[in-house]
Amino acid sequence: MANPDVLVVLPTLGDRLETLRETLESLACQRADVSLTVVVVAPPAAIEARRLAESMGALVVDDPKMGISSAINFGLAARTTEVFYAWVGDDDLFRPGGLSKLKGLLDVHPTAVLAFGGCDYIDALGRTITVSNAGGLAPFLLPWGPDLIPHPGTMIRLDALESIGGFDRELKYAMDLDAFLKLRVYGRFVWTREVVSAFRWHAESLTVANRLASSREAESVKRRHLPRLLRPFAALWHYPIRWASTAAANRVSARARSL
Repeated sequence: MANPDVLVVLPTLGDRLETLRETLESLACQRADVSLTVVVVAPPAAIEARRLAESMGALVVDDPKMGISSAINFGLAARTTEVFYAWVGDDDLFRPGGLSKLKGLLDVHPTAVLAFGGCDYIDALGRTITVSNAGGLAPFLLPWGPDLIPHPGTMIRLDALESIGGFDRELKYAMDLDAFLKLRVYGRFVWTREVVSAFRWHAESLTVANRLASSREAESVKRRHLPRLLRPFAALWHYPIRWASTAAANRVSARARSL
């Protein structure tokens, strides 16, 4: 469409062609309800992935090779008329009508800066393992508990995202958590319990394969967003939250194996 409303950024290394195709197909289905621009950020050497993305109507930009956060920021720089941002990994999916539901929430709530919905956790074959659906509990837990707002399945107003400088390029795992915490001062978060996306749970996933490093980075991010007087005491709840998150991840992995 001539004046797209939603900018979807999809970073890829180009080594997951099968799931990348599924992701792009799930985005193509969204075009029936939402005008969008899909920006695929890929290395120049990922020739097949770039061809696939272009054949499915995506704009392809070069990966700056400075980490995932910088890749997303390069995708954001392709903005033209878009008002909203959404992100999806090259092995994740948007459920039919997912982007339309999120955009609808932000249209109805003009003072909100972020909308999110439920997210299926799926295995390599696309079977649902469990569902992340915290609703209003997620924003409450964000500053000190687990981050239950799924980045795939979140829509953000681009003006607000640009106001915080995009994503912190120094972060590898918790760049979305950091952005969410910064965005709180710009407006409220709204949500739906309807499932709008799917996150693929497998060993190669960045956060699944590096859970301890991911937890530590998230703890560091949450600590720096705390009032200065509370920072020395952050370990009192960070360690229990880390344990609980690890236990939850182990249950998901066990459920995936049982499938």
